[in-house]
Amino acid sequence: MEQIINNPILLLIVVAWSLFWKGMALWRAARCEQLYWFVAILIINSLGIVEIIYLFKFAKERTFWEKVREKLPWKR
Repeated sequence: MEQIINNPILLLIVVAWSLFWKGMALWRAARCEQLYWFVAILIINSLGIVEIIYLFKFAKERTFWEKVREKLPWKR
């Protein structure tokens, strides 16, 4: 952990990674009106682990990639 804190580039990468996944998960939870997930994701800091699990397993709305796959000409 000390190596991450002492290396500003690595620290920036870790922070960006975490903020990206937290932002995506919070946005999806808010759109799906899932208050408990929103609060849990907002409070728990997990380097994106909880956020990724939520997005790929528990989000009610279809994922972006499912929507893209439906529009592919060979999938009709």
